[in-house]
Amino acid sequence: MEDLFRKYSKKLQRVETNFVRSFINDVNWNARLIGIKGARGVGKTTLLLQYMKLNFSDKLEESLYVSLDTFGFKDRTLIGLADDFVRNGGKYLFLDEVHKYSNWAQELKNIYDDHAELKVVFTGSSLLGILNARADLSRRAIIYYMQGLSFREYLEMETGQKFDKVSLQDILKNHLKIATSINGKVKPFQYFENYLKYGYYPFYQEEPDLYEQRLEEVINMMLEIELPLLRGVDLGFVPKIKQLLAIISESVPFILNVSNLSDKIGINRTTLMTYLHYLEEVGLTINLQKEAKGGVKLQKPAKIYLENTNLMFTLSPSKANIGNVRETFFANQLGYKNKLSHHEKTDFFVNDLYSFEIGGKDKTKKQIATIENSYIAADDIEYGFQNKIPLWMFGFLY
Repeated sequence: MEDLFRKYSKKLQRVETNFVRSFINDVNWNARLIGIKGARGVGKTTLLLQYMKLNFSDKLEESLYVSLDTFGFKDRTLIGLADDFVRNGGKYLFLDEVHKYSNWAQELKNIYDDHAELKVVFTGSSLLGILNARADLSRRAIIYYMQGLSFREYLEMETGQKFDKVSLQDILKNHLKIATSINGKVKPFQYFENYLKYGYYPFYQEEPDLYEQRLEEVINMMLEIELPLLRGVDLGFVPKIKQLLAIISESVPFILNVSNLSDKIGINRTTLMTYLHYLEEVGLTINLQKEAKGGVKLQKPAKIYLENTNLMFTLSPSKANIGNVRETFFANQLGYKNKLSHHEKTDFFVNDLYSFEIGGKDKTKKQIATIENSYIAADDIEYGFQNKIPLWMFGFLY
């Protein structure tokens, strides 16, 4: 226990709190059992340590951070750790990378039931199965999903200025007023292109010259460790999955033809559909479904995007299609808090109500003229007009 406290204290000393993501305010930290899921690299560990530094610096003995993927934990159990911690006056236990511990669900359930005075926060992969785990934690744990930086957050990190989150309804009704306010503080296009290339993962600030290399390592960790560990993917198929991601990244955007794709990369149809689902689960793709009639969700995606534009520029730096980049940005920023589906006549159907066509500054309203509640999200414009809205503004939703 003493060794764990020493490592925890050192981590707190190193973590910076000059920029803290607004996600920290979305979490109900008073709950007894909190889970934070998210793709590798989006900043879950940093968020935990920042919260602890801001709230427990004057009472370190009541809190403890432990990463379950370290050698220091290999001979311990979660239950034993919690018992020792509570006996020593511990009240707040933070467990990182919980999916690296094989019996995490059952032991967290036991800890919750045995220690009513203890609050536990755990983080894990996007693939973490709460409902399907052997011990169902759904009635005990409050689960949050954490995404990478929004364009708004990236601007805050780069400029030091604060920008309010804006709801989708506000953007649709008041986008000109909002654009005027934002443009009065900063020129969005001074930063937008850089954000699309390397602003999504918070670690971009640490060593900018090595960003692409680090992001490649993140992708490899997802494919070579998380998918085999949590979904049983055969490592022999990983090169084919990488080939699939490269195809998606170079598309305009990628419209799925199962038979053609199956032949092209040498995976049978059933396995291909399974892997497409896993790629979305792990946080590498967004699989856009057709409009579901009668509550039926179709299994075959209509379109597939990489999860964010940074992945596109890392996997295919010279072949990223601008139309695909724009649609990927929109899908990533809108899809975090809204329901997206494919529309037969436009690019996206949002919340079963709004239709969106994505394009450049010269995109006309001809395609959406007869469609109710339809909008254009246009790139390369600072201000919109009527139902034509700047694309970058959708980066202020979270």
